[in-house]
Parts: sequence; structure tokens; C-alpha cells
Amino acid sequence: QVQLVESGGGLVQAGGSLGLSCVASGRIFSFNAMGWFREAPGKQRELVATITSGLSTNYADSVKGRFTISKDNAKNTVYLRMNSLKPEDTAVYYCNLRNGPFEYWGQGTQVTVSS
Repeated sequence: QVQLVESGGGLVQAGGSLGLSCVASGRIFSFNAMGWFREAPGKQRELVATITSGLSTNYADSVKGRFTISKDNAKNTVYLRMNSLKPEDTAVYYCNLRNGPFEYWGQGTQVTVSS
């Protein structure tokens, strides 16, 4: 079994920065990709950014140029650095891990950007 625990969420003013971390634990032997998704009130969960084991990254158009995803393989940890935050970024952010046919989710962490 795999567990994902996010941290770093909170309240920040528009234009500010925030960093999120996600630590994966449990029976992890390898993974194909880790990433971040977010879910705003009344909206579907959407992809924010992903990173593969080979360091290939993918970003949603809405965050491209502002957010940066990175990982530390030794710590089974993925990070999301969020700069130039906008009120539209307000959402619950979820960590995700994929390994073959398996997919795991964290419990989510609230990010609120005030105007």
C-alpha cells in the first residue's frame, strides 16, 4: 500500500509564493510519475503539473511559467513551487502517484490566495 501526505498549504496574498511538498511512503519500489492536481469549489479536479521518473514535466496552461514541479527520488518526494499566485489558484491541491496500472492520491491541502 502507498500513502501520500501533502504539506505546505495555507493562505497567501495575490502575487505571493507558496511551496507544497508531498511525501510518498509504503510499499514503493518505483513510480512512473508524480504530480499535482487541484479542485476548486464547483469545478472538476484538474491537472496542475506532473513529473516523470525521467524528469519530463507537464504543466497546465494556466500555471505555466508560474509553477515549478520537482522531485527527490531518494526521499520519494515531489514539490510544487508556486509563484505569482492568483485568486484563481485557490483550490484544494492533491498529490498523485502513478506506477503502472496503479494510482494513489493524497488527502489534499488547501491553498487560498487572497486579493
